[in-house]
Amino acid sequence: MLEPLGVALHAVDLGKLRFGMRVGIFGCRPIGLLVLQLAHFAGAADVFVAEPLAHRLEAAHTFGARDWKPAQEVDVGFECAGEDDSVADTLQAVKPGGQVVLIGIPKDDRTVLPASIARRKGLTIKLSRRMKFAYPRAIALVEHGLVDVRSLVTHHFPLEQTGEAFELAAKRVGIKVMVVP
Repeated sequence: MLEPLGVALHAVDLGKLRFGMRVGIFGCRPIGLLVLQLAHFAGAADVFVAEPLAHRLEAAHTFGARDWKPAQEVDVGFECAGEDDSVADTLQAVKPGGQVVLIGIPKDDRTVLPASIARRKGLTIKLSRRMKFAYPRAIALVEHGLVDVRSLVTHHFPLEQTGEAFELAAKRVGIKVMVVP
C-alpha cells in the first residue's frame, strides 16, 4: 500500500495544495481515496468526489468527502480514473487559473480532453504516475497514523488463489485486492 500512497503523495505535491483550498477528486480507486486523505491533511477546506461505484463513493464519504455537483468549482482537480469522461469532469470543475493533475491510466494509452475548456480557463495540467522519492514520507505518514491504508484493503487472498484475486479485482467489487504469500 506504500506504492499507491507514494503516487498519491507525489500527485498532491504537484497540485500545490494550500490551506483552505477546494479540491475535487474524480475516481475513488485506492489512489483517489489516498489523495482524499492527503488533501484533508494538507488543509483543504472542502473535498468533493465523483465516483460511479456506490461502494467506492461510500468509502470516500467515510473519509469526509462530499459529492461533487457540476456547478461546484474547485481550486485543484485530481483525475484518478483514467477515463475520458472523468478527465472532462475534472476540467469542468476546476476554476479559471486552477490546477489539474491527471493520475488515472487510460486503457488504450490515450487521453481525450476538451481542449477548449482547458484553454478558456487557462488551466495548468500536470500528468503524474510515479512517486518521485516519496517512500520515506509515505512510511512516516503510515507510521504516525496520519493516513489510513488498511481500510482500503477489502479482500485478501493466499498465493494459490491469485487467479481468483485477479478475477475479483477485474470486476471492481472491492477497493484494493491483495495477494498475501
